[in-house]
Amino acid sequence: MPRIAPHARAVPASGIRRVLELAWTRPDAVVLCVGEPDLPTAPHVLAAARDALDRDDTRYTPNGGIAPLRDALAARLDPEHAPAVRRDNVWVTAGGAQALHLALSLTVGAGDGVLLPDPGYPPFTMATRLLQAEPQPYALRPEDGFLPDPAAVEAAITDRTRVLLLNSPSNPLGTVLPADLVAELVDVARRHDLWVLSDEAYAAFTYDAPHVPAARFDTDGRVLTLHTFSKTHAMTGFRVGVLVVPDAMAPLMPRLQESVISCVNTPAQYAALAALTGPQDAVDHARATYRAHRDLATGLLDAAGIPWLPAAGGIYLWADVSHATDGDVAAWAEDLVRTAGVAVAPGSAFGPRGEGWARISLTATADDLRTGLSRLPGRAL
Repeated sequence: MPRIAPHARAVPASGIRRVLELAWTRPDAVVLCVGEPDLPTAPHVLAAARDALDRDDTRYTPNGGIAPLRDALAARLDPEHAPAVRRDNVWVTAGGAQALHLALSLTVGAGDGVLLPDPGYPPFTMATRLLQAEPQPYALRPEDGFLPDPAAVEAAITDRTRVLLLNSPSNPLGTVLPADLVAELVDVARRHDLWVLSDEAYAAFTYDAPHVPAARFDTDGRVLTLHTFSKTHAMTGFRVGVLVVPDAMAPLMPRLQESVISCVNTPAQYAALAALTGPQDAVDHARATYRAHRDLATGLLDAAGIPWLPAAGGIYLWADVSHATDGDVAAWAEDLVRTAGVAVAPGSAFGPRGEGWARISLTATADDLRTGLSRLPGRAL
């Protein structure tokens, strides 16, 4: 039998998926481990997809997406970015996952290094490994509020490093990078001639601090930005994401997109256009709902004596469960499903620095949050 490519075997499994699959074996399990919006997709978004189907608008589109969607995205993003954002900079992708893969395909080769946060979103490491590049984690520490330390990030750079990956608002942490820190991190990348890949998938959901795009500080065309419609507009199954690239990359994009997906399906693109240009009531409602869920969850954790990291944005809450995990939060999370019927994401699924912590999804219903969090083992007050 021919050999399977070694780099395919090097892609790590998802620790979140393991807990979720255990939860699926229990019909009564309360699932707080997945960031799946429990809110409906807005009616005008669904109508736009149906209209495209009804008129049989189901053929190929340009590789980058339909012009009205790309133009609307450019108009929305341009005021916040330092380099001008035009249609050629905006590429519609098959969800944020493909935008991540495409961005790394543009910036790294075999053996190149990607500086990525620990704790951080697991596909950052997975996609890096799949492209035969090397993850170079930079530590996010509790004593720093889980924010990056620019000096520590700079110290982690090697002669193989090609990309600095940022994520704000953070999955799994809920942190939001302040403007001065974003500027300093982009400056670190500039000094060492690195690309910056900024995952801003949760930009619409900030509560106690404004979202600051990394491209605001891009003076020389080194920042790539990732967005997605999945969480903002409750469109996870539509699979529509966005990658914004510097001018120098635009000529390469048609051939790269053609080689992977050709284009995103047409009805989904019209749904995304309606989501972007139509009423934003559903987004406002989602933001208010997740903020209320954050406040509900922190109150419940306080009552149980469980510490938590203040979530200034995003859709997750990061909780310190080290008092109960005996140094193995992954095993504890699996046991919690079996014994208590509650699924939370173990912090170690997001990197070694997540040991002793758990990610709680604020997209669950308020009732599920009350039920699930009441079953967590409390800490003596």
